Amino acid sequence: MILLDTDVLIEILDKGSAEGDRLLKTLSEAGEDVGTSSINMHELLYGLKKYSKPMGSVARLRVLDYGKDDAEISSRLELAAEKRGRPVRRIDTMIAAVAINNSARLSTLDSRHFEQFTQEGLRLFSVSR
Repeated sequence: MILLDTDVLIEILDKGSAEGDRLLKTLSEAGEDVGTSSINMHELLYGLKKYSKPMGSVARLRVLDYGKDDAEISSRLELAAEKRGRPVRRIDTMIAAVAINNSARLSTLDSRHFEQFTQEGLRLFSVSR
């Protein structure tokens, strides 16, 4: 499974985005199920509602919930990042934990937010520009 980060979802939903079209093609060619986390869904819905954008096909997207096991992993990821002197946004550790716990590869346009978690078991799905 490929877990879509919010930045990827935004590009795909932007009808005029050549980058979104490229991402959609790359994901389709991977031949895997795709979904997102409940955290990414919150970010996406917040933006859509804030700017009065249509929800479109977002409602059909598979959503992986953030649960107790994810909380355990995300807290460990956040502490490890702090100890390395590379603190991160809490929300990124939460998204990484959902991907790790579901054996999903994370598709993001900002891999620098997540690269340090690869040593903790996170797998990234490359969508390089």
